[in-house]
Amino acid sequence: MQFGTLNAKAPDLRVSKWIDASGQDMAPLKLADLGEGYKIIYCFQHWCPGCHSRGFPTLKYLYDNLKHKGFGFAVIQTVFEGADINTQDKLRVNQEQYGLHVPFGHDTPSKNERYPTFMEDYRSGGTPWFTVIDPDGHVIYADFRIDPERFLKALGAEDIAFEAA
Repeated sequence: MQFGTLNAKAPDLRVSKWIDASGQDMAPLKLADLGEGYKIIYCFQHWCPGCHSRGFPTLKYLYDNLKHKGFGFAVIQTVFEGADINTQDKLRVNQEQYGLHVPFGHDTPSKNERYPTFMEDYRSGGTPWFTVIDPDGHVIYADFRIDPERFLKALGAEDIAFEAA
């Protein structure tokens, strides 16, 4: 299986359980809800050490530096293992811990699928996982890590220096 849907048209999200930026239940999020600009979707599991040591600090940095530049952000807990620990209540825990005022989704496999909907649709490889969608709706980045300095440079925002949390 090839990971990532690089250069493909991004399918709409099928995640059904979401909380909004203030932790309240919300209707299922669609890609269009994230605006017309670039979209960054971060996938995690609460029990994932790399999600907390690398993924969330990188996401927080990108969020802090790009949220006012037309970027839309969403975070999805893709539960492909550890369903008894990676529970829906962990969404708010992580949202508050990292000060991320963005929608958080909880994605578990349906009876007919082996993996959560995002992992199936976007062929993600696990967690932490970053997916970047361009304004035309194509996946331009999909991988376990994203180098924020290179990413900002590619966007022409090299004047922002990366400082890890």
